[in-house]
Amino acid sequence: MSDSPTTDVESDAAASASAAGQRSGRFSIDSVYQAARMYYVEEATQVEIASRLGVSRPTVSRLVAEARRLGLVRIEVTDPYHDENIELGAQLKSALGLQDVWLSATTHATTLGDNLSEAVAAALENMSLKAGDVLLVSSGRTMHEVAQGVLPPLPGVQLAPTVGGLTEPSPWFQTNEITLRAAERSGGFPSFLFAQALPSVDMRRSLDDDPAFQHVVGLWETAKGALLGIGAPTVTRDTISRFIPVAEGSFDDAVGDVCLNFFDAAGEALEFPGSDRVVRTSRAVLQHIPHAVGVAVGPEKVPSILGAVRARLVNELVTDTVTARALLAESTRAS
Repeated sequence: MSDSPTTDVESDAAASASAAGQRSGRFSIDSVYQAARMYYVEEATQVEIASRLGVSRPTVSRLVAEARRLGLVRIEVTDPYHDENIELGAQLKSALGLQDVWLSATTHATTLGDNLSEAVAAALENMSLKAGDVLLVSSGRTMHEVAQGVLPPLPGVQLAPTVGGLTEPSPWFQTNEITLRAAERSGGFPSFLFAQALPSVDMRRSLDDDPAFQHVVGLWETAKGALLGIGAPTVTRDTISRFIPVAEGSFDDAVGDVCLNFFDAAGEALEFPGSDRVVRTSRAVLQHIPHAVGVAVGPEKVPSILGAVRARLVNELVTDTVTARALLAESTRAS
């Protein structure tokens, strides 16, 4: 039994009783309070409480549940690794020269999005976004998961995709769908990018003259924040945007990408014939976003994260403790 201190129950009881009235459904508020006090403060068993109150044991269970529903009881679960994570995050922030680092707690979450939700929420809250601000959302497996997880409320915030992906077959490259899902989860409102990742010369020319496309480009340039998946080294991927000519060996040195901006281990840009037509938020724009949050986990992402930081494509990071330790060890070796 792990519960709040005595003062939490007793100090709020009078106020809660007044707000709830003299009865709560079929139970008097006094019975609800007394059952909760005996159970949580005195640590009496349900059998003992039933005897003292003259009720059945199942009734005690319902009284305790009602006390929690009314807010008479506050239960706090403390992450035993909280302080360690703060220290690890601070070390990684200093080692990589980042503005901020958020580490996900050790959990048994069934999805990557759920596991990262608390850290992503902290990063978003740190942006202090308000109605009218712009938040960019990238594509990729990690962002596909994050967009389906729990996000904090972002009323009035405009969400915009960072790359084209209209004809991509894999769901994690469907940028409009990822943006829509993130908007639904957060209460923001989405903008869409109706363009392929690599349009033809004529199509790209028409996009540059299209008001809807230029509206999204304008959002890129005014964005206050961005959630950016960091792609793994291209040679390790089982899927990649079908327009990227990896078969030609052009990306053998690529340790990752952010918004289809590929880079090597030093953070230098890697381009290919036709890359000037790629529909993507440019390196220059990403480098000037106040809160460019890279979101990536896994040992295979260590060189990718380091490359993205060296390229200045991200200035903040959401990851987990395992990846953080690997990043810290690698950055120490590199120095």
